[in-house]
Amino acid sequence: MAKNTRIIAAQTLVRVLDGGQSLTSALENTLSSLENPQEKAFVQAVCYGVCRTYHRLQFLLSQLLDKPIKDAEIYALALVGLYQLAFMRVKTHAAVSETVDATPKKKSWAKNLINALLRRYLREQEQLETLANSNPVALHSHPKWLVSRIENDWGEKAAQIFHAANEPPPMILRVNVLQTTRENYLKQLTDLEIEAEVVENCPSAIRLVKPVGVTALPNFESGMVSVQDTAAQFATGLLELRAGQRVLDLCAAPAGKTAHILETQNDVECVAVDIDATRMLRVETNLQRLNLSAQLIVGDATQPETWWDGKPFDRILVDAPCSALGVIRRHPDIKILRRADDLTVLPALQAEILKSAWSMLKEDGLLVYATCSILKAENENQIEKFLAENSNAQEIPFAENPAKHGWQILTGENGCDGFYYARLRKVNFPA
Repeated sequence: MAKNTRIIAAQTLVRVLDGGQSLTSALENTLSSLENPQEKAFVQAVCYGVCRTYHRLQFLLSQLLDKPIKDAEIYALALVGLYQLAFMRVKTHAAVSETVDATPKKKSWAKNLINALLRRYLREQEQLETLANSNPVALHSHPKWLVSRIENDWGEKAAQIFHAANEPPPMILRVNVLQTTRENYLKQLTDLEIEAEVVENCPSAIRLVKPVGVTALPNFESGMVSVQDTAAQFATGLLELRAGQRVLDLCAAPAGKTAHILETQNDVECVAVDIDATRMLRVETNLQRLNLSAQLIVGDATQPETWWDGKPFDRILVDAPCSALGVIRRHPDIKILRRADDLTVLPALQAEILKSAWSMLKEDGLLVYATCSILKAENENQIEKFLAENSNAQEIPFAENPAKHGWQILTGENGCDGFYYARLRKVNFPA
């Protein structure tokens, strides 16, 4: 008997909306229980879609209900139904009837409710969508606090940031140059009829015209290629790696940048540190697939005295914990799970990690500070404060970027995720 994918999607969404679980984690459990590829694809598309449009759907639902739905599962099912009608190419009658039929038998009271609100939406769709467009939260499908923060930081650029954050992201590959060339890998993709193109401003990157599962990628298991956004691939080039250097990757998990460091310059002593032992197991697995090795340490970046051997590093990448607001298009549940309070805690932690990292850097060494955020509090303001407090820190500016400090890539800019970089040289005289 075929499973009703609508209720499966709704139950998955409950784990995110009410349980605070990440969408990635919630879907991992759900999809492993489904065998049919079409069912898997539908559930994944609905769950991502509902999270991506959640604040708009929430507004629409509030207009359709006389009183709130207190049952989390039925509320999520209502969102699933609305998403199909508003955003998917599902036949209207199928979307309504299948969603109504998905109502659990023990909650038969909800059948009429789901049926009524979906049919009312269809009758009043034009007026409701116009009303939603007049509400900033519904229009941009971002929480109110985040709309305010982004508009405050980016003014007239805010609208394009919201739009890009709500678009499905491209699938970008990073070619392992230790094993092959980008041209050779493009040919392998072409031979398998997987459409792809080079990313002009990043020598290791390939963009797929249409995303595929990693198992469909030639020689993925043998480590010839990895999945990594273009913006994240810039980090390694900014480190100016040389043979024989001692390199530290702080907050390294899941090791995309660690691996890229070793693929770019494998004659370095690379130390990768992360506070999370479970995530560090993923680092180990990822490096094994790529046939790469680094010294892996489970440790707190703010307390180097507990794990550092005292030998300074030539290069340090601070891949700082951040709000991750630049990767919302890949993880739309961030808009649901992130809280305004996080933006008080995170900058303080970033400053502490930056201070610790600086103490481990050699004179004339280079530190690259990176976040996948678009907020100035985590980025250029952070670097401005650090430079004011450290006279032996000299910023290396980016010619192509006129930002006050560092290089801010906004979400969707040149097809990239939102990202920030700053380069700091440790000098032995006051800067």
